[in-house]
Amino acid sequence: MPLIQIETPFNIELEFEIAEAHKRLFAYLVDFSILLLFFMSMKYFYYGGFNLTSTESLESHVGLDILTISIPMLLYSLVCDVMMHGQTIGKKILNIRVISLDGGEPSLSQYTIRWMFKVFEWPFFFGYTFFSLQSIMAYIMITGFWGVVVLIFIAVSKKNQRLGDIAANTVVVNTQSPFSVNDTVYMQINDMNYSVTFPEVLKLSDRDINTIKNVVSLYHKEYNTETCDRLALKVQEVLEIHSNMYSINFLETLLADYNYLANK
Repeated sequence: MPLIQIETPFNIELEFEIAEAHKRLFAYLVDFSILLLFFMSMKYFYYGGFNLTSTESLESHVGLDILTISIPMLLYSLVCDVMMHGQTIGKKILNIRVISLDGGEPSLSQYTIRWMFKVFEWPFFFGYTFFSLQSIMAYIMITGFWGVVVLIFIAVSKKNQRLGDIAANTVVVNTQSPFSVNDTVYMQINDMNYSVTFPEVLKLSDRDINTIKNVVSLYHKEYNTETCDRLALKVQEVLEIHSNMYSINFLETLLADYNYLANK
């Protein structure tokens, strides 16, 4: 599988497996099927079946359709990416995820840029679509055509990126590789009397913390102490602190301190 090396803000290189084009295609098909099922279910709920409602009745409900059908479908991928940390339902099933090319979870602006470049998938006219098999098949064919164009672009690009990934500085990677990125930096701190060791950790950004979490996760899978040592030294230099802890213990303490302080 193709690999990509991502240099983090701490000048530490992490390696990820790029998601194959066919996985992205199948993930998209899963998501599209979910949207189509939602669309058909809502239309059945409102109108009772195919071609059973007059044109006048459908046109009089355009506003309701847009509010309760088009907008949820329009926001599906953006909301899923943000809430599921770079995954839609399709991506989760196929074990792939969006990450930033700086090694952390993408920011809201990056997710938004990716979403905006999916304009051909936006179901703007779903709210206006007459509830008929012909109109649904026409939409599937149009979306399918543009989907093939995007798939070709992904297949020929160096990092399997579509145009939205390039604009947002993101890439889609496998989550089951030994170098996978975790869902979140969240850690449960159960000790009510927890004592913070390094309060300076709050000087780090969320992206920095994501980098630390990724390196810690990599250590527990590959036992790569060299990367931990380099990152620990760099963090101490940035925060202007000193520790005699083992590198992995130091990094895990930073994560615990950050979670405790951030959730106070």
